[in-house]
Amino acid sequence: MYATTLVDALKRILKGKGITYAMVAAGLGLSEASVKRMFSRRDFTLQRLEDVCRVAGVEFADLVEEASGGETGIVHLTVEQEEEIVSDPKLMLVALCAVGNWTFEQIVDTYAMSEAECIACLTRLDRRRIIELQPGNRIRPLISRTFSWRPDGPIQRYFRERVETEYLSCKFDRPDELFLFVSGMLSQRSTADVITRMRHVVGDFSELHAADRGLPLRERHGTSLLVAIRPWEPRAFRMLRRDDREPVPAGRLLEPPPGASAAPRRTRAR
Repeated sequence: MYATTLVDALKRILKGKGITYAMVAAGLGLSEASVKRMFSRRDFTLQRLEDVCRVAGVEFADLVEEASGGETGIVHLTVEQEEEIVSDPKLMLVALCAVGNWTFEQIVDTYAMSEAECIACLTRLDRRRIIELQPGNRIRPLISRTFSWRPDGPIQRYFRERVETEYLSCKFDRPDELFLFVSGMLSQRSTADVITRMRHVVGDFSELHAADRGLPLRERHGTSLLVAIRPWEPRAFRMLRRDDREPVPAGRLLEPPPGASAAPRRTRAR
């Protein structure tokens, strides 16, 4: 692991926990200027990294995991794992909290669940190697930062059934809400470019989630990002299509047919 990668990861952790250079300096018995210089030059010994981790209240192993980006973890669960999670509402709740970096205390403080019930669910997830249940009921997710639920898998289907009735039944008029729907004509190359950019947005979302996980739970709230793109023709338009014609994307309805001008020519009757 490169030292610069570790230092960058440490800076993200400090930011997520709201720990300033001044606070680090006080914890190390150094001047704030010395700490700033140390970070700007990335001039750290292994012992100094461990010292800053101690001030930040994180394990060195967590720093290494943050630096690796979690890429060594699980990218997808198996169908059987997802089916087991969906079959038990409490297990599903605990699983979503666990992979979302909630602590044991936050789960039992927030939801009507006894400590024994929560531990039982965490133990099942541990046996499935979705998390590692550590001493003191510490939860270590074993998933990659690029983790996602299986496409058209049990959990994705569970949420998709609820998207129209719950998620989209909203005006999306608050400052922390946004709903956009656009359509147009794109080539396969342009569509691939849009998909790449959308993946970057999802990656940014994951980075911010990781950075904020050190904040108190009262300063965070569950937030969902729905990203989708597909070739699509509204059903009402498709029903009007001639039987021998291919589906026409909505954007094409605004364009003249190939070889025609924007305004149709009028032929003179003879």
